[in-house]
Amino acid sequence: MKTRIVVVTGGASGIGRGVAKAFLAEGDRVVVADVDARAAHDVGREIGAEHVQLDISDAASVDAAVSLVTDRFGPIDVLVNNAGLAGGGGPLTELDADVFDRCVRTNFRGTFLMTRAAGARMAAGGAIVNVSSIGARQPTPGLGHYEATKAAVDALTRSAALELAPRGIRVNAVAPGPVLTPMTAGFAADTAARAAWEARIPLGRIAAVEDVVPAVVFLAGATHITGVSLAVDGGQLLT
Repeated sequence: MKTRIVVVTGGASGIGRGVAKAFLAEGDRVVVADVDARAAHDVGREIGAEHVQLDISDAASVDAAVSLVTDRFGPIDVLVNNAGLAGGGGPLTELDADVFDRCVRTNFRGTFLMTRAAGARMAAGGAIVNVSSIGARQPTPGLGHYEATKAAVDALTRSAALELAPRGIRVNAVAPGPVLTPMTAGFAADTAARAAWEARIPLGRIAAVEDVVPAVVFLAGATHITGVSLAVDGGQLLT
């Protein structure tokens, strides 16, 4: 079985870290890519992965990092566009424009820049898996800015899937509901807020990282699936 070169953005924590470990367990060579250089280095050393620092919202940083990875390890076989943030929240009529802009730059622009840079260098058989959100399809008051970026990621996933298909490259997305990560720790610690959200989920609980990771690994290897956004939400979209 071929050893794949796998790049995971936001790989130093949360879903990204879990995904990186899962691909390592598959026997792949994994590059933890993160804006936090120290965290990328430390996590890479801890789990046995390579690492690279990059700011996915900056075109020059992305191009330099992708070139570094391909020059050192060879063509990228799997790109997991995981890095993302909410950056705050609140009603759209009161939302700070800087919060909106930061969210767009990271979640949407960052996914575009990574797809552009890695997709241009991928060989046939390559795969891109974007981390979206069911918020792209099911709105929650106060998260409109975040959900809009994830709807954009879903649209970009479909467009990239069409455009890259002639080259044998597949592009899909995983769309979790809320997941217990460092980014959601404050929310998860609020007993009432957590209970209210879990009441929306037919399976009755917020996802752990381990619930989301298998879907990412599956889509990276599913050779006849492209252009889909797979919900991993405990059934929340059914409600």
